[in-house]
Parts: sequence; structure tokens; C-alpha cells
Amino acid sequence: MASYGPAVSSLRSSLSLLESSISILDEGVADFPRLRKVLQTQQHFELLPEPRLREAQQSLVDEIVPAINQLLSAAENYISQLGRKEESLKARYELLEGRLNTNGRNSSLGGGSRPFRGTGAPQGFGDAKTLEMKRLQQKKERLQYAIERLELQSKQRERELRKSMAIVRE
Repeated sequence: MASYGPAVSSLRSSLSLLESSISILDEGVADFPRLRKVLQTQQHFELLPEPRLREAQQSLVDEIVPAINQLLSAAENYISQLGRKEESLKARYELLEGRLNTNGRNSSLGGGSRPFRGTGAPQGFGDAKTLEMKRLQQKKERLQYAIERLELQSKQRERELRKSMAIVRE
């Protein structure tokens, strides 16, 4: 066994050297998962080629523009509808104001307060004539109102027709 003495001591020194190497490696490898995570590259933003980006932009424009145009035309239609309604209300206001003025003039002239009496006519005949005059005056006013209303309707239908023709042309 004496001949094995230097081999055993050499083996022991190799073993201690190997143990120190293992401990050094353990220390270095112990931090390896953290280092791997730190050194790992993460892609935060996707980089796209410019042609693909342009295609995406064009696709978005193609999708949005028709919707915007549709909304704009709906808004324009609604605005024109409100304009027509406003014109109609103004015309109705003027019509009713005219009727009020006509009624106000008739009552201020005495059309409703004094019966019309002809010279030499009996009392009952004058009252009947006055009632007939009032009835005819009211009928005249109703007919004037109906004519004005029909004229307004005609104008409105003409505008609608012009508008529909404009839409067809587009």
C-alpha cells in the first residue's frame, strides 16, 4: 500500500479541487434562471413592413369612409327635413296670423256686432241676410285656408321630388 500513497494523496487533492470547482459552478449556476430571464429579449412592439402597414391603413379607410358618408348623408337629410318643417311652420304661422288679422278686421268693422239692414227691408229679412253673409264669409275663409294649405303641400312635394331627383343623379 505504500506504493499507492502518492496516488491516494493525488486523488484526494483532485477530489478537493473537483469539490471547489463544483461549489464555484453551483454559485454561478444558482443565479442562472434570473440571468436567463434578464437576458431574454422581449418583443414589446411588433415591427411591420411598410407595405403591410399601408395595406392596413387603406383597409381602415375603406371601412370607415362609407360609414362616415352614410352618417353625413343621414345628417344632411335630417337637416333638410328640419328646414322643410321650419318652412311649413312659418307658412302655417303666417296663414294663421293672416286669418287672425282678417277676423280682427271683420269684428272691428262691425261685421259681427251689427246686423246688416237694407232700407225698406223687414227686420227678419235683414237678420237672415246677415246670417247668410256670415256663413258665406266663413266658407270663403275655409276655402282660402284650404287653398293655401294645398299650395304648401304642393310646394313641399315639389321640393321632395327635386331632392329625390338629386339623390338619383348622385
